[in-house]
Amino acid sequence: MMMIRRPHLFAALALGAVPSAIYAEPAPRPKLIVALAVDQLSTDIFNEYRSIYSGGFKRLAGGVVFPKGHQGHAATETCPGHSTILTGSRPSRTGIIANDWMDPSLPRKDAKGRTTHQVYCAEDPVAKPADGSEYTVSGKFLRVPTLGDRMKAYDAPARVVSISGKDRAAVMMGGAKADLTLWWNGKRFATYAGRDSDIPASVNALSSRASTQIAKGMTFKLPPYCQRYAREVKLSDTISVGTLKPLKPDQERAWRASPALDEATLSASLAAMDALKLGRGAGTDLLAISFSATDYVGHSYGTSGAEMCHQIIALDGILGRLFAALDKTGVPYTVALTADHGGHDLPERNDIHGLPAAERVDPMLSAAAIGKLVGGQLGMQGTALLGRATFGDIYLSPDVPKDKRGHAIGLAAAAYRAHKQVEAVFTRGELEAAPAPKGPVDEWSLIERVKASFDTERSGDLLVLLKPYVTPIPDTSFGYFATHGSPWGYDRRVPMIFWWKGVSGFEQPNAVETADILPTLASMINLPVPTSEIDGRCLDLVAGKASNCGE
Repeated sequence: MMMIRRPHLFAALALGAVPSAIYAEPAPRPKLIVALAVDQLSTDIFNEYRSIYSGGFKRLAGGVVFPKGHQGHAATETCPGHSTILTGSRPSRTGIIANDWMDPSLPRKDAKGRTTHQVYCAEDPVAKPADGSEYTVSGKFLRVPTLGDRMKAYDAPARVVSISGKDRAAVMMGGAKADLTLWWNGKRFATYAGRDSDIPASVNALSSRASTQIAKGMTFKLPPYCQRYAREVKLSDTISVGTLKPLKPDQERAWRASPALDEATLSASLAAMDALKLGRGAGTDLLAISFSATDYVGHSYGTSGAEMCHQIIALDGILGRLFAALDKTGVPYTVALTADHGGHDLPERNDIHGLPAAERVDPMLSAAAIGKLVGGQLGMQGTALLGRATFGDIYLSPDVPKDKRGHAIGLAAAAYRAHKQVEAVFTRGELEAAPAPKGPVDEWSLIERVKASFDTERSGDLLVLLKPYVTPIPDTSFGYFATHGSPWGYDRRVPMIFWWKGVSGFEQPNAVETADILPTLASMINLPVPTSEIDGRCLDLVAGKASNCGE
């Protein structure tokens, strides 16, 4: 590995001293791997506050930092992003192409009794919930093993725990064989149907406290540093963001969009770690935690206001408390931190900040609107297209006659391409013929980014990409005002950091991808992973000639 150059080294070298970092050794085998994801933590946000970190982020910044980490694919959403972190694979291999997709062969009824073909990435589309909830949580759509699955297959006694504020994040990081998978379901920390007895009593007690907190409401104090971000941005006559407001009683959705959700996730993680005695067996255990509040804050308030500043500073403290608790156990542990995707700010604030190209998407780009247009051209009564948004995977309706399907695809592609907010449209045929992406992940073409999340069975007949800075939320009536999901850098760039006690830290500026995390962690515990089964590669974390990646 190339020597890391730092100015203060040269004087020592001239005097004959040999800096220890040059001959750093690989980390000792950890008893516990702590895999952290911060939902919607873009590299841009991580770097924006880097000078003021004093807690967990400060510790991590002293480790091995890859500031040009990427979610390589175009579908930069929570489920596909989390599916890459601990599988070593891109969504094209994991099968998790989006948070939701359409299955035209599977007619179903939604909550209002309407026919729908939509499938959620972390559900069982066949099983009906026994408790009256919207869906039954399942990991059946994930096609590949996670790090935890591989650890347990190699060493059966290994313990694996995965916890998040979102079910899809916990499922995708934990995998099929986790001993405990927990997520916040709006009322409590829950797990898979029929496995409530797996939940430690201490976690159930935490759920009760969180519910009480939600019922009472909360007031937060804006840190002094965040005062510079406190500027009201009006989104309508009745809606504004940009200043930190109290949480009213019984506003669970607003509670999620605050550090309180991450605090609860931390407490549940520590309780589960203690209950399952992670790191105290003969081998290595895994604790995977996904902190979800940053994503809810980004959607609810944008990424550049007082709310996000408050959230990131609070999360810095939460991570600090996590590491303090881990230190107290005396268990040797290794940390890997990244994000499932980045994010972009509100177009209204972008306009204030001198980015007039930022705008909201035209609602006429919805699959329903374009589908109605195409359906009329085909002589159909209904829509010719299915899709959940104004971009991404678009499917032909099963109502389109077989002899008209090719013509329908051409009409739809032409309609999308004619719109000024559309950057590119790829057909299923074009994507099936395209080769897998190669070369540095930050230099992939648009079709390579789409190919990285294309699955022949699940992806659409068309893949629509909007132009940069077009927010795919048409108006402010949806309750979420900013989002992600694009193939552009602000949504693809995420930090990737590795830390352990005694690490000789350095910053590696070359582009890497989150699929590289699994083989890197596997190298630290001598876990064999066939390269043919993954897309990522092992990253060298050792400053100097030694390497954790072997030959």
